Amino acid sequence: MPLPPLTENGELPLGVHPASLGEVLERFGVGSRQRKALALRLARVYRLAQTSGHLARFVIFGSFVTNRIEPNDVDIFLLMTDAFDASHLAGEALLLFDHAAAQAHFGASLFWSRRLAAWPDEQTAIEFWQVKRGGGRRGIVEVIPAEAP
Repeated sequence: MPLPPLTENGELPLGVHPASLGEVLERFGVGSRQRKALALRLARVYRLAQTSGHLARFVIFGSFVTNRIEPNDVDIFLLMTDAFDASHLAGEALLLFDHAAAQAHFGASLFWSRRLAAWPDEQTAIEFWQVKRGGGRRGIVEVIPAEAP
């Protein structure tokens, strides 16, 4: 199912909207140089998170998934399996799980949790990221892995 049209406020309608990484990049990774740069960062973060072998869910929220011409960064929430242990990672992949390091290195605001810690349940923890800084809520995107051919 394709991503829905943006609202008159330039945001996704309320909800968690599933999309492939390709769909996200085609929709939100075009236009300004900043958007194109953020799209490359997003794709890099997604690939690195997948290399852990423990990525359960990948959620994009914030200004990147709006019509804002120059979003500052891309906001991401990673939900990892309960067996995930960041101490087994090295290099860039390890940086994903340190918020300040991820911001400095990737230009992405990364948050993460293990499934077991999702409170009060996994879906509610995902839906939490619809809340905007100033209050109110907007839609977010969950990247769904592409099916193997």
